Amino acid sequence: MQPDQISAADGLPKPRRFMAIAAISAGTALTIIDGGIATVALPTIARDLNVGNSAVVTVVTVYQLILAMALLPFSGLGDRIGLKRMYQYGQLLFTVATLLCFFAKSLPFLLVVRAAQALGAAAALSVSSALIRSIYPAKQLGRGLGINSVVVSSSAALAPTIGGLVLAIAPWPWVFASAVPFAIASLLLGRALPEPHRRDEPFDVLGAVMCAAMIGLVIGGAESAVHGDSPIVSAAIVLTGAVIGWFFVKREQGETKPILPIDLLARPVLALSAIGAYTAFIAQMTLLLSTPFRLTHAYGFSAAEVGAAIAPWPLANMVVAPLSGWLSDRYPAGLLGGIGMSVSICALLLLAYMPADPGYFDIAWRMALCGSGFGMFMAPNARLIIGSAPRERAAAAGGLVSTVRLVGQTTGATLVAALLAMGVGAGMTPPLVAAGLALVAGLCSLSRLRPSIRNPPTEETQDVQPASQAR
Repeated sequence: MQPDQISAADGLPKPRRFMAIAAISAGTALTIIDGGIATVALPTIARDLNVGNSAVVTVVTVYQLILAMALLPFSGLGDRIGLKRMYQYGQLLFTVATLLCFFAKSLPFLLVVRAAQALGAAAALSVSSALIRSIYPAKQLGRGLGINSVVVSSSAALAPTIGGLVLAIAPWPWVFASAVPFAIASLLLGRALPEPHRRDEPFDVLGAVMCAAMIGLVIGGAESAVHGDSPIVSAAIVLTGAVIGWFFVKREQGETKPILPIDLLARPVLALSAIGAYTAFIAQMTLLLSTPFRLTHAYGFSAAEVGAAIAPWPLANMVVAPLSGWLSDRYPAGLLGGIGMSVSICALLLLAYMPADPGYFDIAWRMALCGSGFGMFMAPNARLIIGSAPRERAAAAGGLVSTVRLVGQTTGATLVAALLAMGVGAGMTPPLVAAGLALVAGLCSLSRLRPSIRNPPTEETQDVQPASQAR
């Protein structure tokens, strides 16, 4: 067996493995923090650039939209030029784009810079899960993805705090620059990442463009339906994206390694995992975005009290996610995910039917319980998607995981905006909707325990982890 084959099966040797883990963790923190940190600075940016509040929100939406559009195409490109090379190119592009923020004197220029940042983040994020699969031994993949889940949740929780601290002592461009140390650390430590293995295959440029257009038009049209004033135009945008998507999917069915991994989604275990993750992320975002409105308007909480009441969610997630990842190396992901969603459904119902005048503890333990349930679901679910894909399709599976997460979160944000527009977004409706979505995720997870799904035909599982490891 060749050295690269040993590495592919058994992960990187120590201590190189620890350096590679640190590189991936720094890069993941970078993308998550940069995606959320700008929210805190929006009022300051609007004042300094002399633009309206509605216009400055595009600083966040442009980043999210470009990120969602680029993930799958970049995962396909990473397969061809090498995962390590794609990851480091992304970190370098992000760093350069961030430095350009200091020269932003107008909103259009800042939006161009944010788009470049999103492209860099997408390049790194699209291959990070595939790199994790190469870094860890197969029997420790769940542990690795659990650690990555902790980095994601803790970075998301820290982003607003970091943004507030930076704004207290420095101009707003430094808010974006605060993520640069993570990029530099990831670039330096990235030398320990698995060496790239290029594949001399042509890249499907037309397919990449169609994929990006499909996602961008559907998400952009849905956003404009909520925030715009022309439902007909919004519907036309979504319909255009759907038509492009139909032609794109038909075209991809003839590809051996499609950009949209329909070859992977054709496997019931992966399709159920993707659907479950999508509905779980919608549910999570629906609750997290609607809760501040409910606590403020219905119960009179201050901004500081709202933050303190929501904090138990990411804190519990940080504890449970690595534990669930470790357990997923030993027990079926379908079982762990079903237990996690059952816990979350109970917690969401308890949040919906809170006392008339709840105190901090009444909310905090419910949020902790809910965060624990989602933490129990996410890492094993991601492990199953990554571990069940053939090794040469690991980047596509990783891109699918990241795309599902981002599109699910964006859908959740759009759903909350719609509920708020209908006048029911600051009450018990959002947690009830989230409970229904969590039920769908739980059923998808438990369905994967069926023997016919857990043990697919041999021809579908060539070069995949053994069933005892993929789970």
